[in-house]
Amino acid sequence: MTHRTVGHPAGLPDDPRANVTAPTPDCPVEITLAALHGRWTTLVVRELLRGDRAYSELRAALPALSDKVLSDRLAQLGEAGVVERDRRPGWPPRVRYALTPRGRRLGPVLQALWDWGADTPPATTGPGAAVR
Repeated sequence: MTHRTVGHPAGLPDDPRANVTAPTPDCPVEITLAALHGRWTTLVVRELLRGDRAYSELRAALPALSDKVLSDRLAQLGEAGVVERDRRPGWPPRVRYALTPRGRRLGPVLQALWDWGADTPPATTGPGAAVR
């Protein structure tokens, strides 16, 4: 049986940034990884993929997540253009968090990461060890 590569090697686009020899800040992969960097970030995005949420709803969905880390992750995702904060008028102040259109595009990315990880046996020691 003969196998042929369709398109570019490894599915990479025909883009000069796909041929760099060291990480660069304009590399699309590095930009994506930076947006998702940090423990809990992907879980916050996952919850927001399910719909917009109040801060308290995010805390309830992720009970082991501290207030500080949740606040940090929401700020990080906001700076990356992934999450928007919507303050509703009235008293008491009501704030909802939602994914931006750019943030919603992370759904298939997280699914691809899930699929890859689901086919990879977890490491028990070392840098790739499962987080407890």
